Amino acid sequence: MTQKNNSQSEIAFAGDGYWAEARQPLVCLVFLAPLLLIYELGVISMGGNQPELIRNGADYWMRSWLSQLGLTQTFLLPALIVGTLLMWHIVLKHPWKFSGETLLGMFAESLLFAFCLIILGQVQDLAFQQLPQPVTMFIERESASRVVSFVGAGVYEEVMFRLLLLPLCYLLFRGMLLEVRPSAVLAIISTSLIFSLAHYVGASGDQFSVFSFTFRTVAGLFFAGLFFLRGFGITVGAHATYDVIVGVMLVSSP
Repeated sequence: MTQKNNSQSEIAFAGDGYWAEARQPLVCLVFLAPLLLIYELGVISMGGNQPELIRNGADYWMRSWLSQLGLTQTFLLPALIVGTLLMWHIVLKHPWKFSGETLLGMFAESLLFAFCLIILGQVQDLAFQQLPQPVTMFIERESASRVVSFVGAGVYEEVMFRLLLLPLCYLLFRGMLLEVRPSAVLAIISTSLIFSLAHYVGASGDQFSVFSFTFRTVAGLFFAGLFFLRGFGITVGAHATYDVIVGVMLVSSP
C-alpha cells in the first residue's frame, strides 16, 4: 500500500514538474531557438539584398523601431529576445537545467493546440457560410520563403503581441486602479484586437474582411490564453505550427 502511494506521488510530482518546467524562460528559449535559427538563416539565404520582402511584419516593425534609435545590426533583435528570456530566467531564479522529455511534451502540445485552432477556424467558416454573403480568405500554396515567414510569424508576433504588449497593457490597466482579473481580461481582449488589426496595416497588409478579422481576433485570444496558461514557448510553437500547417493545407491563416 505504501509503495503504491509513493509511486502515485512520484507520478504526480513528475506531472507537476513538466507543467512548471515547460513555462520556464530557459526551457522556452531552448524550445524556440531552432525556429529562430530557421527563420533568421532563411531570411539571410533567401532574402539577398531585400530581406524585408521575407521578414514577418512584426519582425520588420520592431527592427524599424530599433533602426530609429540607430540600432541596425542584423542579429540585434534575436539577441535581445535571447537576452530577455535569459534575464527573465535569472530574475525568477529557476534552475539551469531541463529535460528532453519536456521539450518533446512542448512539441506535442504545440501540435495539439495548432490543430485546436484549425478546428476553431473551420467552425467559424461553417458559421459564416450561413450568412447571405460569407467572406472567406484563403492563402495560396507558398514557396519555401513563405514557410520561413510563417515560422518568423510564430516567433516575432508572439514576442511583440504577447511577450511585450500583453504585460504592458496589463500594467496599464492596473495603473488605472483596476483589479487583477479585469486588468488581465482587458489586456487579453485589447491585444487580441490589435493583433488582428495589425495584419491590415501597411502596403503589404491583407485586404480587410469580416471573416479574417474575426478569426484573427479569436486566434489572438487563443494565443493570449496559451501564453498565460502554458507559457511563451508553447505559444510560439503552436503559432508557428499552425501557420506552417495552414500554409500547406490552404486554410485561412491569422
